[in-house]
Amino acid sequence: MAVKVLAGFAESLAAIESAWCLRDAGYEVVAFTRAGKRPPLAAARGVRVHPVPAPETDVAACVEAIRALVDAERPTAVLPLDDAALLACDRAAEAGGRILGVPVAGATGAAARLALDKSEQIALAEKAGIPVPPTGSTEPPAGPGPWMVKSALAAVEVGGRLTRPAGAIAREPGEVPAIVAKLGGPALVQPVLDGIGEGVFGIAVDGEAYALSAHRRVRMMNPRGSGSSACRSIPVDLDLAGPVRRFVAEAGWHGIFMVELLRDADGQPWFMELNGRTWGSMALARHRGLPYPVWAVQAALDPAWRPPAVPEAPHLLCRHAGRELVHLLAVMRGAKGADAGRWPSRGATLKAMLRRERGNRWYHADERGVFLRDTWHTVADQLRRR
Repeated sequence: MAVKVLAGFAESLAAIESAWCLRDAGYEVVAFTRAGKRPPLAAARGVRVHPVPAPETDVAACVEAIRALVDAERPTAVLPLDDAALLACDRAAEAGGRILGVPVAGATGAAARLALDKSEQIALAEKAGIPVPPTGSTEPPAGPGPWMVKSALAAVEVGGRLTRPAGAIAREPGEVPAIVAKLGGPALVQPVLDGIGEGVFGIAVDGEAYALSAHRRVRMMNPRGSGSSACRSIPVDLDLAGPVRRFVAEAGWHGIFMVELLRDADGQPWFMELNGRTWGSMALARHRGLPYPVWAVQAALDPAWRPPAVPEAPHLLCRHAGRELVHLLAVMRGAKGADAGRWPSRGATLKAMLRRERGNRWYHADERGVFLRDTWHTVADQLRRR
């Protein structure tokens, strides 16, 4: 009988590749999704999806529904796939990081607080030697603006409902207090940085990091800044590997992790945040033989487990079809306001998107039905937001 893993949320960007990673390793996958949603993962072979109340509607009801699902399904482990699931699973867990005796293959307790609070992450990154942009909490740090004012928390509970406060740019110091007030919780004020997003990934066992890998963003849905539509795997920057390992050690981290960075035009990487759960570019890792979701489960089940040595695989580019279409639509629409002069040209974008490179992969392409459904959902969802 296959070992069963309960994972969620099924509509998270990492859900499909993570579920396939587990299924390909012989696990049975059951996923929870927000009630009323019909995520593309529901079309995947061998994956069952169950609704739970959305935490954005009722956090307590969501937590109780996850506990009830654990009681009904009796999985071997529970794997949170995004920040909302991480928070809900942490709330559902008893001391020791278990839900009704079932281990959570993710952060709980103090580790969950670190994963959801960028203020704690920044303090730890500075201690570990990862460069951190000048940061204030209620006022701009010393130096020229403009400044990005954003929530220090990945998710904020207000009146029993989970929210993800959107940040905003302050062009004058006097604009900062009003933006902070709208966030409804602790804030971070940092200079606006231009650069390219990168990530360093790995799995840690009792604070010791293994199997580091890295990626660089190639394109984003919105060229101004948003989720990526194409990513390329890259060698791990040796100047970052040591500080990242110290960060993980200082945190006593156990499980998978992603350290997100922004590399500026001078080549300087800056710490952005820690993602203490699965991440959106999981397709890159999966196709390079790095089954991080499987390892997260194994590390949760067996304290003596260590990841096997994995031979270095060729680097590759992975593209998300729906997000690439959103990117193309944004470029064709043209620049607005302050974006003028910083917007990619239509011709260069078309040329780059039509270029074929050996070894490229598409996200979510193992099953045609899932791929088409995910592409449609992504484009339709983005158009509805405009």
